[in-house]
Amino acid sequence: MRGNGWMQRMLYFLILMLGVYIVYKGGSLFMRQPAVQTVLDGGEVQRKLENAAARTWTGGYAAVLERKGRNWFEKWFRAALPVYSYLAEHGEKETKASETERKDRSADGSGERAAEDKIEREANAGDAKNILSAAENEEDGEALKEEGADEESGGEAGRDLKSASGLNKGGKKSGRKATENAAAKEKEINTETNTDGETESDKNNNGEKLPEYNPEEYEEETETLSESEPTREVLGRTISPDLLLQLSDFNYLVNEYFTVDGGTVADADLLDAASFLAEDLSIVKNPAVPQILIYHTHSQEEFADSVEGDTGTTIVGMGDVLADALEAKGYQVIHDTGVYDLVDGVLDRSAAYDYARTAVEELLAQYPTIQVVIDLHRDGVEGQKFVTEIDGKPCSMVMFFNGISRNQQGEISYLPNPYVKQNLAFSFQMEFAARQQYPGFTRNIYLKAERFNLHLRPRSVLIEAGTQLNTVEEERNAMEILANLLDEVLQQH
Repeated sequence: MRGNGWMQRMLYFLILMLGVYIVYKGGSLFMRQPAVQTVLDGGEVQRKLENAAARTWTGGYAAVLERKGRNWFEKWFRAALPVYSYLAEHGEKETKASETERKDRSADGSGERAAEDKIEREANAGDAKNILSAAENEEDGEALKEEGADEESGGEAGRDLKSASGLNKGGKKSGRKATENAAAKEKEINTETNTDGETESDKNNNGEKLPEYNPEEYEEETETLSESEPTREVLGRTISPDLLLQLSDFNYLVNEYFTVDGGTVADADLLDAASFLAEDLSIVKNPAVPQILIYHTHSQEEFADSVEGDTGTTIVGMGDVLADALEAKGYQVIHDTGVYDLVDGVLDRSAAYDYARTAVEELLAQYPTIQVVIDLHRDGVEGQKFVTEIDGKPCSMVMFFNGISRNQQGEISYLPNPYVKQNLAFSFQMEFAARQQYPGFTRNIYLKAERFNLHLRPRSVLIEAGTQLNTVEEERNAMEILANLLDEVLQQH
C-alpha cells in the first residue's frame, strides 16, 4: 500500500509538470501567432506586459546576478526568458567592465570634470534663486510706494503659487497684501508644500526648495528680468531670459518637456536644463569616415499605407530617407537594415534588443569613428495619429525616447549606462531646437527605466516617428525635419 501511495503521488506530480509544460508551450505558440503579434504591435499592451514582467521578475533575476541563489529558479530564468538569460551571462561582466572604465576615467581626470560640472550646476541653481529674489524685492519696493492705495490689488498680487506638477491642489488661499516681503512669501510657500507632502524632486542640488511654477505669478518677475538681464545664445539662437528662468524650475521642466514612465523616477539632479544646454555635443563633419549609425530594433514596423513586401514603405525605408538627408549635409552614415524582430519568419520581439545589441557592437568595432547611434522606431499608440504641418507639408510628429537605467528603487546596477546624462542632453537639445524652429513637431521626451542599448555610445537616442496611423508621406517629410535638428545639434557652433 505504501508503495502504491508513493507511486500515486509521483504520478500526480508528473501530471502536474506535464500540465505546466503544456501551458508554457501553448502560451509560447499562442504568442507567436501573427494575429497576437499584430495586437502587441499596437504598443500599449506590450508596454504593460513588459512593465509587469519587470516588476515580477526583477527581484529573482537580481538574485541570480548576485549569485545569491544558484538553484532551480536560476535555471528557470535561463530556460524561459531569453533576455534574462543573456543578461545573466553578460550583465556581471558588463558591470565589472563599467566599474573599471569609471576608475580609468577618474584616474585621467574625469573626477575633476565631474566636480566642475557639479559646481556649475550649483552656480546655475544659485543664479536662478538670486534672480527670483531680485525680482521679488523690486516688486515689493514698488508695492511699498503704493501701500494702502489698493487693498484688493495687493491681495490679488499676493495670491498663492500652485504647483505645475499638480501636487498642491488644495484650493486658493486668502490673498496677501503687496507689502509682505519676499522672505515671508518664501516661508509661506515652503509651509504649504510641506503640508501637502514634500518630495526630493522639489529641491535643488543644495537641498533648498525650488520655486514652484505658475505663469501668472512669474509674469511681473520676468518683466523685470527682461529689462535687466541680457539675452543668451543657445544652439546658435538668441534665447530670452524669461525662458531660461522657466527652465531653471524643475516642476516646469519635467511637466513641459518630459513624460516619465510609471516604472521610473527622475529628479532635479538628473534633469538639469542648464547642464543639458551647456553640453557640447558637436562633432567635426568628415564625409570620409562613418560618423552616424542608424538601425532598427523593430524593423517590421509599418504605417497606414505601407505596401506589403516593400521595405521602402516601412520604418527601414524611413531610415534610408534620414540617411540620405544627413549625407546631403556632409555626414557619412551607416544604415543597418538587419532584422532583429523575426524568428523563423515569425514576428518575435522578446529578444530583439539582445540581437540588435550584438549587431551594433560589431558595427561599432568595425567603424570606431561612429559618434552618433540612432535606433529609429515607429510608435504604436491605440487610436492615436500624431501629425503636424511644417512649411505646408504634413509631417508625423517624433518623440525622443531615453532609457535611463533607473527604476523607483534607484539606479539599476545590472544595466550600467555611463552615458545617461549625455544622451539626455542630446535628446533635450534636439527637443529644445525643435520647439524654437518647428513648434508642434515633437512630443515630450519619454523616460523609461530600462537601458534599450543606449549605453554603447554617447549621443545615442531611440526615436519614435509617428504611429501606425501615420502615412508614408508624413513619415518621409518628418525625416527631413529630423535631419535638420540632428545637424543643428551636431554642427560646430
